[in-house]
Formats: sequence, structure tokens, C-alpha cells
Amino acid sequence: MNLDNLTDDQKYFANSMKNSGIPITETDLKAKFEQMATDEGLVFKNPGEQSAWWRWLKSIAVLPVLWLIEYIIKNVIPNQFVKTATGVFLDILGWAYGIDRKLESKTKGLIRFSREITGIELTIAVGTWISTAPINGVVYRVKTTEEKTFLSNDFSILVPVEAENAGIAYNLASNYFVVLADPITGVTSVTNESDWITTPGADNEIDDDFRLRIRGHFSTVSDHHVNSVYQTIISSHTGFKFERIFIDHTLAPRGAGSADAYVLFDVGTPAQSYLDSVNAYIRDNGYHGHGDDIQVKAMPETPYDLTATVWIPTGMTTLEKNAIQTGIEQMIRCAFRENTSYTVTQVWPFIRFSMGKLSGELLDEFSDVISVEFNRGDIVSGLDIPRLNLFTVTLSEVI
Repeated sequence: MNLDNLTDDQKYFANSMKNSGIPITETDLKAKFEQMATDEGLVFKNPGEQSAWWRWLKSIAVLPVLWLIEYIIKNVIPNQFVKTATGVFLDILGWAYGIDRKLESKTKGLIRFSREITGIELTIAVGTWISTAPINGVVYRVKTTEEKTFLSNDFSILVPVEAENAGIAYNLASNYFVVLADPITGVTSVTNESDWITTPGADNEIDDDFRLRIRGHFSTVSDHHVNSVYQTIISSHTGFKFERIFIDHTLAPRGAGSADAYVLFDVGTPAQSYLDSVNAYIRDNGYHGHGDDIQVKAMPETPYDLTATVWIPTGMTTLEKNAIQTGIEQMIRCAFRENTSYTVTQVWPFIRFSMGKLSGELLDEFSDVISVEFNRGDIVSGLDIPRLNLFTVTLSEVI
């Protein structure tokens, strides 16, 4: 076993075994085997290096033990602890606290259908598909789940929809779902508005997120409701991640014992009705401490106007220019948590968001681009999340 290839946690476990007197290397195990042979008075051993039989005997005695020790260090011991367990072993540790890993779910929400001419009733059928333009090569679709009808004087109506597939990728910001798969006579536009999500979609909970929720349960044995207890209660719902719940009780917004829990979502923000249902869960089901008053709210948003000037080589075709402009726009929107289609540093509360780093990531993603310049410097956040307000991407050719 090569100890240099172990993780820091595995090295800790290996050293613990070694300090307990357990040989963990091939050299130590062979020495231990030879000592045992000597202690037992084995008379037919030949310790010479040329003794193939003795080398073979040591190998069949030592190597299986070495494999077993390596398996214990890399698999058995780590999976006994919440900090290092993975997969089904972490699930088992979660069961000890009465919690299960959150499974993937589909986004549900409301799409606004609009028309310009009234006077007649118009029905939107169940199963009507609405999609996005391609985002990094992927088209996202939702379909209507209820039949809704324009009354004679309605210019617009809201129609319930559900995502085609499960996952947070469908929790898109406003104005992404704008394409009707099949045009409907009389309907002029469709769109998802800023508070369109009624139930956020979710991916299968990864080990790190599940681990944080389990650790949060360590505090639930207390008789007092501390921040981690409320984070645990709130994060049990779809769309809420433990480390993205920020509890502020410094200002006591509604008097002594009151606090606000601000939630940062991966992308998009659900409708207030969904947050209201979580607040009702805490309030009406008794999941709050005596005298406590806590309210769950979406993370406050601060709008920023942003202009990106993208410098490209001369001679690019119109198709190439459009692809670069669209791609850079969507990647910047991903950085500001409007989609999840790119690997890019995203805005967070309580950080300095580097526009220079964002420019570098754009250059890494789009190799044909020479430079990206922004109209502003870094964004410094407190208890708020930066959002795009007026946003434009302009292409300029290097002469």
C-alpha cells in the first residue's frame, strides 16, 4: 500500500492503526510474519533472498492482510463517521437521526400566456410545451398540467406547468421560457415571470449537502432552538440547502426572540406562496422554540446595471458572432444565478465578487475571444445577492 496516495483523512486513520501497533505496510507485515515464524520455532524457513519458496510463502501470508488493511483504511473506517462517509453508508448514518437523503424533483410553476385581441374564449390545453432558447446547447422544456381558458375579456392568464425532467437546472430566472413548441392561434407570447416557481426543482442530494444536514441534527437534542436547529428544519424542504440559509437575529425585527432566515437558492427564486408554506410549517406545526418568532424570506436582492464589451478578431462570420454573444451573455447570467448551465464562479452574500475573475473565466470558456471589459469593478455584497438589472453584451472587433 502506498501511503502517499492516501487522502488526509485516510492518512489519519492509517497513522491511528500504526500507533496502535498494527503493521500497515508490506515491509512491516513481512517483518511481523518472520518474527511470528521465529517465535513459533519454524524450522523449515530459508530467509535467503534466493529462496523462491520462502518468498512465495511470505507473499501469500502478507499480501491478503495488506489488501484487507488497505480496504479498512479506505472504506471501512471512513464510512463509520459522518465527516467521511459516502453513498449508502452516509444514508445509514442519516437514518440514525431520522432523516433521509432528499431525492430529485421537478420544477413546478406558472407560465403567463398573453394575447392582444379579446372578445372570444381561448383554451390552453394540458400538455402544451413551452421551451427556452438553447442555453449552452441545451433546451429546457415545461408543459402545462391544467387546462386554462382565456375569458372573453382576458388579455393574459397564468397556466400551471411542470418541468420535463427533474433537477435545479429548470429553476430558471424570469423570461427564459418564451418559445411555444406549437404556435397557438391568438396567443402572442408566453413567458415565466420573476416569481413563477411554485415548487423548486431539485437534484438528488449530494453527499456534502446531506452531510451538512446530518451535522445540523447534532444540535436538535438541545432543548433550545439555535441557528442550526432552524437551518435543519428549513433545509428539510425541497430547494433549501443547509449552508445557504442565513439567520439574522441581530436586529430582532419583530421584538425579542424574533429573527429572519434568509435563503439563497441555486438559481431563480420561488413564489412567495412557497415561502409562506414553509413559514406555516414552522409556525403551525410547532417547529419553533418557546417565545421564538422566525420568518423565512428570500435573500434580499440588489440590482446592478452591467455592460460587457467583448473584443473579438476581425473576419468572424455572423453565425460565429451570434454564438459568442449568446454564450457570453448566458454565462454571465449563470454567474448571477439565472441559470446553471456553465461552470463559473457565482455571486454570494458576504463576498467580493471579482469582475476580473469572471472575465478570465469567460476567456477560458470562449477561446476565440480576445478580451472582455466590464463597465464596473468588483461587487461587494453583505446580506444580499447581486442581480442583473439592465444588462447588455456588445461585440467589438479588434482592428
